[in-house]
Amino acid sequence: MTEESRLLAGRYLIGELLGRGGMSDVHRGTDTRLGRTVAIKLLKPSLAIDPAFRTRFRQEAQAAARMAHPTIVRVFDAGEETIREPSGREAQLPFIVMEYVDGRLLKDIIKEGPVESTEAVRITEGILTALEYSHRAGVVHRDIKPGNVMITKTGQVKVMDFGIARAIGDSSATVAQTTAILGTASYFSPEQAKGESVDARTDLYSTGVVLFEMLTGRAPFRGDTAVAVAYQHVSEKPAIPSTINPRVSPALDLVVEHALAKDRSQRYQNAAEFRDELEAAGAGRIPVHTKPDSFADTLFNPPTGVISSPEAALRQLTDDDTMVRTQRRPPVVWIWAGIAVVAVIIVAVLFWVFSQSPSESLPDASRRVPAVAGQNYDAAVAALKKVNLEAARVDEPSADTKEGVVTRTDPKAGDVMTRGDTVTVYVSTGKKTGAVPDTTNMSTSDAEKAITDAGFTVGEINKQDSPTIVADTVLSSDPAANSTAHLGDTINLNVSNGMVTLPDVTKQSLPAATALLQDPKTQLTANPVPDKSCPSEGTPMVTAQSLPPGEVPQGSTIDLTYCSG
Repeated sequence: MTEESRLLAGRYLIGELLGRGGMSDVHRGTDTRLGRTVAIKLLKPSLAIDPAFRTRFRQEAQAAARMAHPTIVRVFDAGEETIREPSGREAQLPFIVMEYVDGRLLKDIIKEGPVESTEAVRITEGILTALEYSHRAGVVHRDIKPGNVMITKTGQVKVMDFGIARAIGDSSATVAQTTAILGTASYFSPEQAKGESVDARTDLYSTGVVLFEMLTGRAPFRGDTAVAVAYQHVSEKPAIPSTINPRVSPALDLVVEHALAKDRSQRYQNAAEFRDELEAAGAGRIPVHTKPDSFADTLFNPPTGVISSPEAALRQLTDDDTMVRTQRRPPVVWIWAGIAVVAVIIVAVLFWVFSQSPSESLPDASRRVPAVAGQNYDAAVAALKKVNLEAARVDEPSADTKEGVVTRTDPKAGDVMTRGDTVTVYVSTGKKTGAVPDTTNMSTSDAEKAITDAGFTVGEINKQDSPTIVADTVLSSDPAANSTAHLGDTINLNVSNGMVTLPDVTKQSLPAATALLQDPKTQLTANPVPDKSCPSEGTPMVTAQSLPPGEVPQGSTIDLTYCSG
C-alpha cells in the first residue's frame, strides 16, 4: 500500500504530496468522517523515538487546536500511528491534521523577487495579527519564517505550525539539536542564537526578518553555516533595506531597524505596537518610538544578557579569568536592607498611582475623535460636528455591517486632532453579491479560473460518475450556475471522473443483463459469449462477466458468458 492510499488513524485518507521539508512531509488528505479536505503533516518517525517528545507534541498540538482565528491555520487533530519500516522494525509516525489552505507559501513568492512595499506591509500586518492573538492565548510560535506563512488565492495571510516548534524545542536534547527541526537560522532572534529563554518578542524579531526579506528579496544575514548566520544575529548590525532596494521608504527602514534590535527590551514589546507603527510607515508617516521602560525586561523576563542554561553559565564562569570569588554569600544585613528599600519603593509607587486622578482635559485647539462606529452616517456627522471636526464619507463593502452604518473612522476613535480637521468616515455598502458563473462542461482548471475571476472562492472538487462526460469536466456547481451569491463565498464543483458503476449481472437472464448494461446511467456495451460446455434450459442465463462489479471506464465493453449447450 502506497503512502498516498493509506488510511491514517482509521479516518484520514492520505492523498497527493503537497510539499516536503526537513522534518515532515505534507499531503492533501480527506477526513472521511466529515467529508472535508484537510492537510496532513507527517513528521519523521525519528522524532518519536523519545517518549518526552510524544507527550510534549500532543500537549502543544492540543494548545494550538484551541486557537481559532482567520489568520491562523487551524489544527484539527494530532497523534501518532504505528507503522512498519522497510527494515521490518515498527516505528511511531507523529501526524498533524490541519486546515487545507489553497494558496502559496510566502517563501515561494519571495523567490520571485522583492515584494512591493504596500503588499509587504499588508502581509506583515496579517502575521502580526496572528501573533497578537496567539500571544494573548499564551502561545509563542518560535519559528516565524516565510515557510510557515501562506497567502491564499484571495490574498489572505495564514500562519501555521503554532505550538509545534515549542513541542520540538522542549523535547529531548537529541531532538532539540536537530537543525532541520529548530528552523532556519536566518530567522533566529539573538536570544535564540545564544540559547536564552524566549518570549513574545522573539516572534516579533523573526517577523522583522521576514519583513526585511520581503522588502529586499534576501535575508539580512547570510553565511555558509547556520552557526555563522546565528553569530551575525547576535553581533552584527543588519543593512538598511533601502540600500538594497531604493524603493523602500525611510519610514519602513525605521520600522525594520526597530524590529531587529539585538536587545529585546529595545525592540517592539508587543504585536499591536509593531503593527501600529508599520501601518503608519505604510501610510508614509514616520513612526515615533516611545522610550522603553528600562525595568520592563528585568521584571517580566530574564535580563537579555543572562545565560539561561546551566551548562552555558558554567562555561562562561570557567572561561572568565578575571572573576575572583571573595566570599561565600552577601552579608545578611545587606540582603535585608535591599529588601526593605525595595518594599518602601513599591509602597510609594502604589500610593502615588492610587492618588492620581485621570485627566481628560485637552488644549483648546485639540479635539478627541468620538466613537461613531455602529451609527448611521448622519448621526456620525452630528457627533463629529459637536466636537468641531469635519466628516468625509467613503463607502466600502462590509460582510459584517448593515448598509448605511459606519464601520470605522480614520483617525480611529480616541485619537487627538486639531479643531476643524477632517475625519474619514467609512460607511458600509453591505456585502457585495454576484452571479455564480456557469462552469458546466468546462475543464476543472478553466472552471476554477472562472470562479476566481468572478470574485468567488473555489471549494471542494467532488468526483462523480458520468456515462458520457469525459473526465475532469464540470457536471454542475453548488450553488447552481447563474444563481446569486455573496462575493467571496465558496463554490463547490461536481466533476466527472470518467467512470461508471458496473453492476453484478451474473445469474441474470441474458436480455435482462444486456438491458442493465445499456441503462442510460451506465451506457456500457454488452457482448454475449456462448458457452457450449453447459446446457441451456429455456432463457439463457449469464454465468460470468468479463469485468468485476465496481468502477469501470465509461463506454467499456463487457463480455457476458451464457450457457448455450
